[in-house]
Amino acid sequence: MMGKPVNHPRKPAASKRKRINLALQGGGAHGAFTWGVLDYLLEDGRLEIAAISGTSAGAMNAVALADGYTRGGPEGAREKLHSFWQTMSETAKGSPVKRAPIDVMMGYWSLDRSVGYQMMDALTRMFSPYQLNPMDMNPLKDVLESCVDFECVRRCDSIQLYISATNVETGKVQVFDSHRLTADMVMASACLPNVFKSVMIDGVPYWDGGYIGNPALFPFHAGSDTGDMVVVQINPIERKGVPRSAQEIQNRVNEISFNSSLLKELRAIDFVARLIEEGKLDESQYRLERIHIIENETALMKLGASSKMNAEWAFLTHLRDLGRETAASWLDQNHADIGTRSTVDLRRMFQGIGPQHQG
Repeated sequence: MMGKPVNHPRKPAASKRKRINLALQGGGAHGAFTWGVLDYLLEDGRLEIAAISGTSAGAMNAVALADGYTRGGPEGAREKLHSFWQTMSETAKGSPVKRAPIDVMMGYWSLDRSVGYQMMDALTRMFSPYQLNPMDMNPLKDVLESCVDFECVRRCDSIQLYISATNVETGKVQVFDSHRLTADMVMASACLPNVFKSVMIDGVPYWDGGYIGNPALFPFHAGSDTGDMVVVQINPIERKGVPRSAQEIQNRVNEISFNSSLLKELRAIDFVARLIEEGKLDESQYRLERIHIIENETALMKLGASSKMNAEWAFLTHLRDLGRETAASWLDQNHADIGTRSTVDLRRMFQGIGPQHQG
């Protein structure tokens, strides 16, 4: 079976499907939650994907989906996503970064007590990848190239892709589109600078796109015919309490920095909407964007940052099933509003009061 069964309505005719843009965040192994969301949306059939903006793990999901979709439509995309994450898990079996026996016994997914994880974390704080990995070996790239046919991705005309990376020299976002996409561009989007050497593309060094576009929303404004943006969020925006340990502090700094670009773009979208509502901008020249967010912060926050390195198949399928359940619940509640209004109240979000989602 491709994923955990979830009740859903009969697929509508293609002409009745609602078109959306998908924005997929990066987050290591937590990208399997996004896999589950995509798996459900593809199976359900009520939504049609016009474009995808992806960063890091979100970029991996995007190209796997595009490859499978080009070959075999929605079912082909589901099969390719399953194959990609399964291959990822199989490749990681030989890694020393594994859960501690006590965490396996207790059913915890965290790697905080993993000797391999602690050693890797300490080494990457003391030495650069240019010292630790001079040959620039990257098993993730091998998985990507073995699973994804980039010729198929570049031929995918029904879904436009936008993959974000950070230009190391300028600090600006670089967006690669699907019609010229290569494995190196996707690896640039997922290049954590304390783990891997920067990825060179046309003589320019790139790091993980999460620093400056996680994911980028602006490509949708001119590159898509629909104003509905669905963000699949896997990095918690809010986390109560003050981090105390050095590791907790660093993890929270990473969460804040990897969410900052998304929040800035959402604030800008709200600002434009306000100007249109006040008659200060011509609505015929500016499109009102409708924002939606699929997230499960309550469940993902409990996992801890170290679990983003946990590639055990049991964990990945746990996240997939969580993503499917979250997507099913979200779609049943919000399907009627897609194409009509936002299901996220950005004004209240940035005022910091009340729930983020409209009733």
